[in-house]
Amino acid sequence: MVDELQKLKRQFLEYMELERGSSLKTIENYDRYLSRFLGFAKNPKEITDDLVREFRLMLNRQSAGNNRATGATLKKKTQNYYLIALRAFLKYLARRNVTTLSAERVGLAKVPERSLDLISQQELYRLLEAPEGNDIKTFRDRAILRMLFSTGLRVSELCSLTRDIDFSADEISVRGKGGKVRVVFLSDEAKEAVKKYLAKRTDMGEALFVKIGVEKRAGRKEKEKEEEKEGGLARRSIERIVKYYAIKAGISKKVTPHVMRHCFATDLLQNGADLRAVQMLLGHSNISTTQIYTHITDRQLREVHRTFHARRRK
Repeated sequence: MVDELQKLKRQFLEYMELERGSSLKTIENYDRYLSRFLGFAKNPKEITDDLVREFRLMLNRQSAGNNRATGATLKKKTQNYYLIALRAFLKYLARRNVTTLSAERVGLAKVPERSLDLISQQELYRLLEAPEGNDIKTFRDRAILRMLFSTGLRVSELCSLTRDIDFSADEISVRGKGGKVRVVFLSDEAKEAVKKYLAKRTDMGEALFVKIGVEKRAGRKEKEKEEEKEGGLARRSIERIVKYYAIKAGISKKVTPHVMRHCFATDLLQNGADLRAVQMLLGHSNISTTQIYTHITDRQLREVHRTFHARRRK
């Protein structure tokens, strides 16, 4: 017999898919987070403050992935993913008039202020220039790097692009988190790189960025293989490409597609772009997410410090 909460969880996930328009990736994550919690309760009335406290203690003491030997535990941010899913589930139950714990009773773990992983402008330039050669793989990789910096796309958004691009418009529409569509813009360098890459393509694949020949397959997970059945590159493949050229460019820091997204945002703000415009370009639903960039790009505060700090000693 299916537990009552298991049945409600399935209905909640269907609600997210059909009525909220959540992506399949989001639904998959919520399913995983909630499945962990449902090991603690069988019906809605069993969900209490004490039960949630036990669940939070379990999360806080859980070893993190491959770091069992070091004693590292789940990061607070990761713990919060489980709690956010639980709160969303409890809100759904309340709308269904199911008697259970109020979502407001589930607090989130306090996380340290987020810091940005950035590379310098010189390092960024070396990275963009790292692909050297005239073969199709080099042309593809150069286009990938240029696109990431020109558009600020998430790696999943880059993977979903098709080759149906109108170069005369200098812009493309992408579907981001929550199925929201936004417009991103191509720099002249990115547009030229993509044009040259597509001119080398002889296949009829729909995806913009595809595998070239027999590329390295060692360590590829089944999920990655499944993603690439469509012909387009999987996100892990894009991450490996960025990492490869970062090492080739002599950059000692860890460089990922998301680091390039950070570079895109900070470059705009450092050159005077409006925070609200950057929010729209990044596809952030809440401007508070974009505000993390202001800590390192606020020119006005830097100018105040330079002008007035230790002025009397001068």
